[in-house]
Amino acid sequence: MMEVWNPLGIVGIITAFNFPNAVFGWNAAIALICGNCITWKGSPQTSMVTIASARIIADVLAQNQINPNVFTVLQGGVEIGSRMVEDKRIPLISFTGSTKVGKIIRQKVN
Repeated sequence: MMEVWNPLGIVGIITAFNFPNAVFGWNAAIALICGNCITWKGSPQTSMVTIASARIIADVLAQNQINPNVFTVLQGGVEIGSRMVEDKRIPLISFTGSTKVGKIIRQKVN
């Protein structure tokens, strides 16, 4: 068995309020290892966590002379998530949250 990782370009990550950093971290690590850029939309209920995390990540990227364009943060509600899901430039969306919203996202990407 051989495992092959191929970059897709941009990976969208939409996280819920209850594990905003854990879920983001799991997805971001895999996406970056595979050579992708990341667009993260955190939950509106945890916007300060998302912003604080983004600042830490930006500092780490700068200290290690890594192009900051590998990481983008979006803030907002349903309208931002909908735009992410509908954007054809983002070939993969990772969503963690309610079943109801998961079903809506599934309908939009199919």
